[in-house]
Amino acid sequence: MAKKNPQIDAYIKKSPDFAKPILKHLRKVIHKTCPQVVEEMKWNSPFYLYQGRILCATMAFKKHCAVVFWKTPLIVKKKGAKAKAHMKHMRKMTMVEDLLPDKEFAEYLKLAMHFNEPTTKLPPREKRTTVVKPPNDLMDSLRANPTALKNFNAFTPSKRKDYIYWILSAKTDPTREARIETSIDWISEGKSRNWKYEMTKKKKK
Repeated sequence: MAKKNPQIDAYIKKSPDFAKPILKHLRKVIHKTCPQVVEEMKWNSPFYLYQGRILCATMAFKKHCAVVFWKTPLIVKKKGAKAKAHMKHMRKMTMVEDLLPDKEFAEYLKLAMHFNEPTTKLPPREKRTTVVKPPNDLMDSLRANPTALKNFNAFTPSKRKDYIYWILSAKTDPTREARIETSIDWISEGKSRNWKYEMTKKKKK
């Protein structure tokens, strides 16, 4: 059995009561299906990797849980309309009874594992850019700070997404407000969301 990440233990412990059994069960099935899985925290959510690539992520919100497969388009293309409905269903779960049967969930995991194998030839990616819309409260704060707004617009799409996902992942309004305030300070200085980590990495080199 793969080693479990204590950060994910803490994440589950802090999640709403309704979410705990959902997250625990998903984690159990993931480990059972993929013994080589590696757990990591990304964007303040549990992520599960295989062969160095993301398999799926599990997230707890105020009123629902979600499990997101990283290669959903490929899974849907392979399995069809039923898989598409399942992928949508798994993003809005509020109780254990909402979980897919273990066998079906495991089948999707195995297919995702197949797509992550180095020997699997994947179809070429479509040339399109996914635009993630910043939340209104972030945009209002950016407009109030012209320097921050200018820097934010100059950031690469991935840098903007890092800030947007960080803010959207806040579980309480005070946390969200604090993250927006911190974001504006960092953005006005031209810093990325992970600037501290990037600085530490440079020092190690």
